[in-house]
Amino acid sequence: MRIVVVGGVAGGMSAAARARRLDEHAEIVVLERGAHVSFANCGLPYHVGGEIEDESALLVQTPESLRAALNLDVRTRHEVIGLDTTSKTLTVRTETGTEPLRYDALVLSPGARAVVPPVPGLDSARVRTLRTVEDAVALRRSADLGAARAVVIGAGFIGVETAEALAQRGIEVSLVELAPHPLPPLETEMAQPVADELSRLGIDLRTGVAAERVRSGADHDLVDLTDGTTIAADLIVLSVGVRPDTEIFEQAGIACERGAIVTDEHGRTSAPGVWAVGDAVASTDQVTGAHRPVALAGPANRAGRLVADDILRPGSARPLPRPVGTAIVRVGGLTAALTGANRASLRAAGIAFHTLHLHPKHHAAYFPGAATVHLLLHYREGDGLLLGAQAVGSEGVDKRIDVLATALRAGMGVADLIDLDLAYAPPYGQAKDPVNLAGLIGSNVLDGTLRSWHADDLDGVSDAALVLDVRTRGEYDAGHLPGAMHVPHVELRERLDEVRAAAGGRPVRVLCESGVRSNIAHRVLAQAGFDSASLSGGMLTLRAALGDRVIAEEPVSAADRL
Repeated sequence: MRIVVVGGVAGGMSAAARARRLDEHAEIVVLERGAHVSFANCGLPYHVGGEIEDESALLVQTPESLRAALNLDVRTRHEVIGLDTTSKTLTVRTETGTEPLRYDALVLSPGARAVVPPVPGLDSARVRTLRTVEDAVALRRSADLGAARAVVIGAGFIGVETAEALAQRGIEVSLVELAPHPLPPLETEMAQPVADELSRLGIDLRTGVAAERVRSGADHDLVDLTDGTTIAADLIVLSVGVRPDTEIFEQAGIACERGAIVTDEHGRTSAPGVWAVGDAVASTDQVTGAHRPVALAGPANRAGRLVADDILRPGSARPLPRPVGTAIVRVGGLTAALTGANRASLRAAGIAFHTLHLHPKHHAAYFPGAATVHLLLHYREGDGLLLGAQAVGSEGVDKRIDVLATALRAGMGVADLIDLDLAYAPPYGQAKDPVNLAGLIGSNVLDGTLRSWHADDLDGVSDAALVLDVRTRGEYDAGHLPGAMHVPHVELRERLDEVRAAAGGRPVRVLCESGVRSNIAHRVLAQAGFDSASLSGGMLTLRAALGDRVIAEEPVSAADRL
């Protein structure tokens, strides 16, 4: 049996390796159009920045090591330019010409290519992408040869990592993003600490704008932005997204959806004997049901293994799991991570949901070094099914997002988080872990113990309700909402008559710094007959979401936000 895999790296090499472990007698051929069949593409920015010093460390396997260990026939610089699914034949372009290659089973793992928007001047020699080892080496060489100014177009995960890497090399970096904030999948309030950290790193962040044109010059290029400003650059990195690299296969009749290959639950395409995995495949989102490519290494690796199972053990192969899109990125001293759906995708899917914010410490507050974890959860109205989570902070983010990703995969509800038995010792966590706390808050909202209001409700709240600030006098004086009544939560029970008079029959909307004290105040007010609600995430979330709309006698620094 001849199994041909088109494309290496994550999905393709995982399929080839698993196939060999299942069948020692199959002929397994891997075709890779580039020079490297198995490399750490997620490590590329760290080579540019110098943390991974030697480029050879990025090469996970070579054709020689794969032949020795797994008896795989790996052919680099072999590009597939044609496919006939009737005769089960590929047309392959090599350095010496073209040749046919027949297959019994075909695994397509062509990956994705960088999106190049219709911006004049992007053909400049100073414009680069970061998709391959060669790209990383070229970017690093540009830095070593004295590039002083760089523009990174696109502040997604790779764009942010690349901007930080170039800044680490002493380059003056401008980061341009069309969305209102960096890392667009994050909610606005979760992205604000990331924006602050990018500024702390010395990166010039430009949001809400796009590159309009690139003008080449003898000594440097000029990048004109849609807001009328211009940035000089010795180096321009294009990182505005990727699209499936599937034209050859679509032309051959493989069913695609907006360029992404359509597969069934076992990775089978519309053509018999052909499977597909990785960035080029339209996956079905577990939360929203949306069909979209998921350009992440973990799902691609797992899919490759399961496709090999279906080829060689079709009766017992497990179906490919629907992705939840768990991702994480380091930004300076911060970590940002997410799993599941965000507000935009939930609204697009017509799913009614609640959102909660909390800002607990990553381990026991009394133990030295406790850092705040900014945590957000979306869960379904009615039954509390977990829909998505995001976390930002300097410590403890990866642990929490991984627990929540597991809970999402398991189909758990927000109340189920209360009962998770998570590891606790003062240096590592809390007796009530942030994940447990999220469950407690979410459960309170579901059963009506807690009513919440949110930052985007502010205009309506200011017009129709009494805003009650229950922080200390010092916190209130440092920054408060205009017109807010101040009553510290420890004085509230004795001053209910003052609050009732000030409210004059209006609802009362309570806030504190993080949501803990306002929850206590809300319970006091609700049981005294008030129409009360507590601000989700408190002033920490409100500042991150609305910024200058908070009146402050003293500036609120990024450190205060964190």
